[in-house]
Amino acid sequence: MKALELGIRIGVFEHGKMNSISDVNGVKVGHVTLIWGEGKLIPGKGPVRTGVTAILPHDGNIYKEKVLAGVFVMNGYAKPVGLIQVMELGTIETPLLLTNTLSVGVATDALIEYMLKENEDIGVTTGSVNPIVMECNDSYLNDIRGRHVKKEHVFDAIESANRYFKEGSVGAGTGMSAFEFKGGIGSSSRIVEIAGEEYNVGALVLSNFGKREDLTIAGVPVGMELKDWPGRGGKEKGSIIMVIATDAPLNSRQLGRVARRAIVGLARTGGYAYNGSGDIALAFSTAQKIPHYTEKRLKLDVLPDSSLSMLFKATAEAVEEAIINSLLQAETMVGRDGHIRYALPKDKVLEIMEKYGQLERS
Repeated sequence: MKALELGIRIGVFEHGKMNSISDVNGVKVGHVTLIWGEGKLIPGKGPVRTGVTAILPHDGNIYKEKVLAGVFVMNGYAKPVGLIQVMELGTIETPLLLTNTLSVGVATDALIEYMLKENEDIGVTTGSVNPIVMECNDSYLNDIRGRHVKKEHVFDAIESANRYFKEGSVGAGTGMSAFEFKGGIGSSSRIVEIAGEEYNVGALVLSNFGKREDLTIAGVPVGMELKDWPGRGGKEKGSIIMVIATDAPLNSRQLGRVARRAIVGLARTGGYAYNGSGDIALAFSTAQKIPHYTEKRLKLDVLPDSSLSMLFKATAEAVEEAIINSLLQAETMVGRDGHIRYALPKDKVLEIMEKYGQLERS
């Protein structure tokens, strides 16, 4: 169950219908989860606790109809692919892939192959393609050296993408840890009214960061209360990927500003961007599509900067709750060499939230 369903309210804005990034019309998410083997690590042979997650900005041909985007790198201890061109041109032209650090190469190659299959003009009558792949390190639980994510897994994740998708220990989140509990995929959304119009803001995170005692939920020091809960281990070094989608009409510069506000949500959960972490936010808008083939002047509908404050706040709220949802929906997992990441103990968390007066009982 997600935070809201448990009576944990984060922020003030109304949630979207599904409380998910897919509340932004057209956005879909697909996973492939890889789990097999147990016991002692044999590099290249397991145990395997990993996967891949694909985010599709819209239903059409993303290369032919690009979406505007912006990026913010809070801490650059990371190995993403494709972000430089997003920073330069301000558009996305492929699905977004999330996976483990050492599978970035194969995921990139697979995504290129997928795009070539879908677009016979790439590299022939038009330019190349900019694949976007982002990562976190799942080696505490997973045989990361085995690079078990393969081309077919990337294809399956893209082709299975749906508005309805699982969260927690799935896809790229399978082997991830957060605050020394089990982390992974989490999502949330908000509805914002600007000048009489309603817009959706959705966030999806891949959480793999944090020290136990830093965990904060809706302002409550849950991590300090649970600092002696079993399963501690590993290092506070870790990473988080934060993807924000909106249907508000924004240009790429403004989306870069939205991406920066994701860090506010990260900080509110107890994220401090420790040395060795990779903290990356990417924001995109589905409000308008940029045609690949055009010589005509583009006419973009853009909200004024003066109206964006509530959108910034909603982004921070959605990211904050997405991180907490990634913990609440993850399940205890035993990985390589007997390493265990316990699920966040929901009953105990609810007791703590009630103790601090931060639990809404239905």
